Amino acid sequence: MPKTKKKYAPAETAPLTAQERVSRYMRGNKAKHTQPELLLRRALWHGGLRGYRLHWKKVPGKPDVCYPGRRLAIFLHGCFWHRCPYCAPALPKTNTTFWAEKFARNQERDHRNREKLKAAGWQVLVIWACQLQKDVPGCLFAVKALHAGVPESYWLEAA
Repeated sequence: MPKTKKKYAPAETAPLTAQERVSRYMRGNKAKHTQPELLLRRALWHGGLRGYRLHWKKVPGKPDVCYPGRRLAIFLHGCFWHRCPYCAPALPKTNTTFWAEKFARNQERDHRNREKLKAAGWQVLVIWACQLQKDVPGCLFAVKALHAGVPESYWLEAA
């Protein structure tokens, strides 16, 4: 009679504490290659706008997508972390002072990076994740217009 291996039940693990649970969720928030970013890059590729750099470190703010030859920087902002003015996400219910300060710092940093890029002669486009999900062709149209060389006086906050 052939021997069979005994199957052991996995050891019971202790339930996660609230802090461990929050830490695990926060680890899941990626900074690069997020779903909205992949959606934008796929749209750019299919729209014929190739030759971009991702998270280019040589310019302020490390834009998500950057066309150095065209001096075009595209930031794809997540609605929660950058406080989207269109969908107005709610503040977390606990530790509100910390979150309010953090979001204020994020917005100030975003503004500072946009100003540095504009001062260096770059065109800056900010696309919000909610707008990209609702209107990919509209966002692609805005990128194509800036890529084609719309004058610098033409400023787009969002697609």
